[in-house]
Amino acid sequence: MTTEEHLGSAHLKSGASPQTTAPDLFARYLDDLEVGDSFTTKGRTITEADLVNFASLTWDTYPLHVDAEWAAKTMFGERIAHGMLVLSYAAGLVPMQPGPIVAFYGMEKVRFFAPTKIGDTIRVHVELKEKEERDEHTGLATFHQAVLNQRDETVCKSINKVVLKRRADA
Repeated sequence: MTTEEHLGSAHLKSGASPQTTAPDLFARYLDDLEVGDSFTTKGRTITEADLVNFASLTWDTYPLHVDAEWAAKTMFGERIAHGMLVLSYAAGLVPMQPGPIVAFYGMEKVRFFAPTKIGDTIRVHVELKEKEERDEHTGLATFHQAVLNQRDETVCKSINKVVLKRRADA
């Protein structure tokens, strides 16, 4: 698989370029962002150890994630990753830099469209959809996030809001 295939082929199907801006989106001040700025992260392969460790850390031991025999009898036919594991890894894949980021404000409209299985490789496409100046020091950036697997299937989507510093406050 080429780097282009790995990072951006899902956008090519919708007509967008695989990487329209550098992945430094979260290192920029609100004033330096343009609606439509986007990037796709590197990939991360989900392992059995990830499921076991996540279940241990969170106490989420639902059998669909931890019991191979039980999961084999479900519509998925095997164990799948916890939805919150997928969201957590998606957050970790997005490079964030100290400085312009004030706080993660929230996540809206989280939806899961396909299971993430052991051995799947996920990556995240992030696009700035809105920016709003709140005062002379901060603003709110609204990003649409899509988690994609190695087959370019959308695993989940969310709308994430981040409070960023304004350039005047630098």
